[in-house]
Order: sequence, then C-alpha cells, then structure tokens
Amino acid sequence: MSIGQKIQTDIIVAMKAKDEHKLTTLRMVKSALKNKEIDKREPLTDAEEAQILTTLIKQRKESVESFTKGDRPELAEKERLEIGMIEGYLPKEAGEDEVRKLVQGVIAHLQKDAGGVKPGPKDMGTAMQVARQWILAAGIRADGKLLSELVKEELAK
Repeated sequence: MSIGQKIQTDIIVAMKAKDEHKLTTLRMVKSALKNKEIDKREPLTDAEEAQILTTLIKQRKESVESFTKGDRPELAEKERLEIGMIEGYLPKEAGEDEVRKLVQGVIAHLQKDAGGVKPGPKDMGTAMQVARQWILAAGIRADGKLLSELVKEELAK
C-alpha cells in the first residue's frame, strides 16, 4: 500500500473517531501529495511521496523553532504532534552509526573508482550525491544535515 493510500485510509478512520487534529493534518498531507501529482501530471512514486513528507516535516521543524523563539509553546507543541503523525508514514530514520557506515562505504566506493586515490574535501558534492542515492536504495531516510557533517568529517580523515 502506498503512502497516499495509507493516508486516505487513515483519514476515514480519523473521521469516524472524530479526531479533528489528526484529520486536518492528514488532509493537509493528502493535499500536498495531490498538488504534486497534478503538477507532475502522473502518479507519484513512493520515493516522491516520501520526499514530499520529508519536506513537510522540515517545514514543521522550522515552525517549532520559530514558535519556541516567539514564546508560543502551545503552537510549537501542535507542530510537534503533526511531525509525529507525518513521520509515521515514512521509513524509520537511520541513526548516526548507520549513516556513518553508509558514508564510509560510499567513500571506499569512490576511492575504488578513482583508482585507489582517497577522495578529499573537494569531492564533497560527489560523495553527497552517491550517499543520497545509497540511502534511497536502502529504503531508509537520514537527516541531510547529519549526512553532510558525516561526509565532511570522513573526507577530512
């Protein structure tokens, strides 16, 4: 079952349970998915749906930060709840150790492709691209900032 289908099923469950906050959050997510599908003019892939949800989570995290700075804890808490609901539809987020192992594998792969020459900090862009592809292929998700820091750290060694 795709993310969109799962959300549609959960919207019906939320309606029956009269869970207003969950219902509005799921409708917002469904709307974002549908808008992207209309823009693309063909059905979304699972990876595209996951990317849209990741973007929505990132927006919510920025809102939490703004509301916390603006001394609006009730709005920040509402956004945190929405983040939790949206994350439930995504694959589990990889931990730092798992991402580090993947990054080390990427660098070893790049070194092998370069004829044994160890990649340096100037190869950051290439390493990030390959790492993102490997993460998608593994069916996991990783925080972009964490990924960037680990790639930079491993390339500096």
